[in-house]
Formats: sequence, structure tokens, C-alpha cells
Amino acid sequence: MMLWPAVTLLGFLVLTALVIAMGTQSTARYEQEKRAAQPASSGRPSAAEAVGAVRA
Repeated sequence: MMLWPAVTLLGFLVLTALVIAMGTQSTARYEQEKRAAQPASSGRPSAAEAVGAVRA
């Protein structure tokens, strides 16, 4: 009687973990590519720094 709700819950948790793992890996790859594509710091302030934006 309680077998199918337990299987459904377990499947949901496994799929949720899979989605989180894939999203984490994709985000890490995106951040790495973004950092590699940025030019080296040339001493010029960025647009945010030029307007006086505050960094935390």
C-alpha cells in the first residue's frame, strides 16, 4: 500500500538531486569560460567603477 508513494518520493528526490548537480556543473563551466574571456586588467576602471558604484 505504501510502496508506490515511497517510490514516487524517492524518484522525485533523485531527479531533484540530478537537476541540482547538472546545474552546478553547468554554472561552474559558464563562470570558467566567462573568466577566461575577460581581458586582462588594463588599469582602466570598469563602467561600474567609473560611475562610483559600491562593491560589497
